Amino acid sequence: MDELEKLRGEIREVTTEIMKYVKKRMEIAKQIGEIKREKGLDVVDEKTEEELRKSIMQLCSQIDLETDVGIRLLNVLINESERVQLKRKTPTAIFTKAKKLERQGKKIIHLEVGEPDFVPSTAVKDTLTNVIENGYYHYTEPRGVPKFRQALVQSLNKKFNTSVKEEQVIVTVGGRFAVFLAISSLVKLGDEIVVIEPYWPAFRECAELVNGKLRVLHTTLEDKWVPDISKLENMINKNTRMLIINYPNNPTGKILDKKILEKIVGIANDNKVIIMSDEVYSDYSFNKFTSLHDYDYDNKIIISSFSKGPAMTGFRVGYAVSNTDIISKMVKLQAVALTSVAEPMQYAALSALENNKLKENVEIMKKRLSLISKRLKKIPVSFVEPEGAMYFFPRVELKGFNADQFTEKVLEQGLALTPGSGFGNYPNFLRISAGQPENVIEEGLDILQRSLK
Repeated sequence: MDELEKLRGEIREVTTEIMKYVKKRMEIAKQIGEIKREKGLDVVDEKTEEELRKSIMQLCSQIDLETDVGIRLLNVLINESERVQLKRKTPTAIFTKAKKLERQGKKIIHLEVGEPDFVPSTAVKDTLTNVIENGYYHYTEPRGVPKFRQALVQSLNKKFNTSVKEEQVIVTVGGRFAVFLAISSLVKLGDEIVVIEPYWPAFRECAELVNGKLRVLHTTLEDKWVPDISKLENMINKNTRMLIINYPNNPTGKILDKKILEKIVGIANDNKVIIMSDEVYSDYSFNKFTSLHDYDYDNKIIISSFSKGPAMTGFRVGYAVSNTDIISKMVKLQAVALTSVAEPMQYAALSALENNKLKENVEIMKKRLSLISKRLKKIPVSFVEPEGAMYFFPRVELKGFNADQFTEKVLEQGLALTPGSGFGNYPNFLRISAGQPENVIEEGLDILQRSLK
C-alpha cells in the first residue's frame, strides 16, 4: 500500500502541474486572440496548427507516447484556445433579433433565413387533417415508421439506381438532428473532423459538443469555391474520423465537379475515413449534381431533409442513409434523446414524397436567383453564380467593410441578412436567401443597394 500511495501522490503532483500549464496556455491564447482581433486575423490558423501537430508527433515518437493519444490531447487544447479567443456568431443570431423586432411591430424583410416560402401540397394538408382520425399519433420505432422508410428506400433506389435497404435508413428530426446523431455517435474526444469552408455552422457546433477537433479546408471566391485536393489529402491523418461535404453548398450554391468528388472519395477510402455528405439542397440543383449515393463506398453517411425541396421546415423531418452499423449507432442515440420523430409528421412527409411539387419549386427558385444576380451586378460586390441551393454569397468590395457590423445596421432599416463570418473566415461576405417572393426580394435589395453607396 505504501508503494500505491506513493504512485498516487506522483499522479496528483503531475496532474497539478499539467493544470498549471493548461492555465498558462489559456492565458497566452487570450493574448494571441487580442492580437488577432487587432490585426483582423481569423482565429483558426491551420498552418500554425499543422506545424504544432507535426512537432507533437515528433515528440511522441521521441518519448515513446502513442501518437494518437498525443494528438487527441493537443486537439482538446487547441479547441480550448479557440474558445477563449472568440465567441462565434451563428447565422441564427440575426434571425432571432429580427423576430424580436417583428414582435415589437417593426416590418422585417427576411433574406437571412434558409426557409422557402412555398406552400406544401394539398395532399400534405389533407394528411395532417386526417392523422388523428386514422390513429397516426403514437410512438413509433426510433428509426422511423416502416412504411415511410420503405417509401424512402424505393424513391432513393429509383432516383440513384442504388440498392439501399430499409435497415440502412433512419428518420430524424430534420437534417440538423441527423448531423448531430452522426457526429455524436461516431466521433470521440480529440477525433478530427475535416470540413470544407464555407460550411454550415451546425457542423462545428456538433463537433464542439463532443470535443472533436474541426479542421477547415478554406476555399475562395477567386477559385470559384473549388477545394484544393492536395491540401485536403495533407490534412488527413490517423486521427481523422470524419470528412464532411455539403453540396449544393450552403452558403455558396457550389456543386462539386464529379472528378473532384471522385478524388475526395478516393482519399477517404485510402484512409478509412467516414464521409458525411449533407445533400439537403440536392433538390435545388441547376447544374449536374453527383450524389454520394453514386459511389460504392460503405463508410459513408448521406443526409437529406424535407425542409428545402418540399418546403416543410417546421415539420422537422429529415433522414440519413448509411451502413447498418452506423445507422444502428444513430438509432440508439435517437432512442435515448427523443424516442422517435412525431408520427403525424412522418406521414405528412410520406405524402409529400408521393405527391411532390419539386419541379415547380425549383423553377421558382431559379427565377428568384436570376433576379438577385441581376440586382447584385449593380452594386459593389463580387460573386460566383450559384449552381444550386437557394443563396448568393457575395463579397462586398468596399474598403473596411465588416459584414457583422453591416448586418446589424441594415436590420434596423428592416432588412435581415446573414454575415459571412457565420460560415467561416469570410468577414466581408453576405449570405442572401432567395426564400421570399420576388417583390419582397426586390424591396430588400433596394435597402441593400442604398446602404452600400
